[in-house]
Amino acid sequence: MTDVSKTGTPGGPAAGRPSGDEPFLSVKDLRIHFQTDDGLVKSVDGVSFDVKPGKTLGIVGESGSGKSVTSLGILGLHRTAANARISGEVLLDGEELLGATDSRVRELRGRKMAMIFQDPLSAMHPYYTVGAQIVEAYRVHHKVNRKTARARAVEMLDRVGIPEPHKRVDAYPHEFSGGMRQRAMIAMALVNNPELLIADEPTTALDVTVQAQILDLIRDLQKEFGSAVIMITHDLGVVAEMADDLLVMYGGRCVERGPAEQIFYQPQHPYTWGLLTSMPRIDREETERLTPVKGQPPSLINIPGGCAFNPRCPYADIPKDNLTRTTRPELEQIGDGHFSACHMAPEERTRIWTEEIAPKL
Repeated sequence: MTDVSKTGTPGGPAAGRPSGDEPFLSVKDLRIHFQTDDGLVKSVDGVSFDVKPGKTLGIVGESGSGKSVTSLGILGLHRTAANARISGEVLLDGEELLGATDSRVRELRGRKMAMIFQDPLSAMHPYYTVGAQIVEAYRVHHKVNRKTARARAVEMLDRVGIPEPHKRVDAYPHEFSGGMRQRAMIAMALVNNPELLIADEPTTALDVTVQAQILDLIRDLQKEFGSAVIMITHDLGVVAEMADDLLVMYGGRCVERGPAEQIFYQPQHPYTWGLLTSMPRIDREETERLTPVKGQPPSLINIPGGCAFNPRCPYADIPKDNLTRTTRPELEQIGDGHFSACHMAPEERTRIWTEEIAPKL
């Protein structure tokens, strides 16, 4: 395969990468609300996080927790929605995006930040060839002729492992298998060597062999280009393999955030415990059935008072004075870079995790 890091294409990996000490993306108190006939939908309600160059942030949570809306907000794809109310701060390499003009955000989208969408069959246009769509994504940001852009498209298809790229460049999305469409979507996202890559459920609906190949591909390309990566998924197995840091979302808010290793081995929120105990294990014989998180995720129009997780939390009655149902907990630091939003005392959470939850895993 061709090593695109050595081709000298515009915006290559050596061009202007920030140092690894400063976050490339910094999101502060991001709120994305939608006014509807049924009420105000608080899809994202005060989320903050940083992503450094070369690092991967995993965002996990059930469907409807606000993961994808967060990523689309970073890319500015909600700006044209008449019913959207967006506030907070999104800094990309020090540049504030929420206050930037639409034209400036379009300049950055694709060149400096890009996204691998959840369903490439619906994300890619069915009437245009895969190559034509990659060519368009490249020419938007580079003043090159169509022949040069086509050569770049073939090069990227080859880089992501699509066989006979010089032929498949003229194929339509429906002529690709699911795994190949996902690879083509990755090629399109990476054609301009973006410094921030957002992958929204990149392995959904793919068989496990193809899933592993896609994750290896993203990891290899990140290592090659030094990109910051946000991996959005409900699959904790994916983030266990990929993420340096982890953000757990519930009801549009962050309930736990910190280094992935700490959250996997010393989680401090009952919702995180529920996600971990509902994960299947293949490294040992199962003697008990999986334990799902009881109940349903909350409506983002009518989020429960206090801690949004309280109707489903088996430990909601431990804090005194009905605190769990009346007062919303804020994120509090409980370790080096580790934050959790729970009314239970840290000692009580550690005891429950050590004595009740961890032995089941």
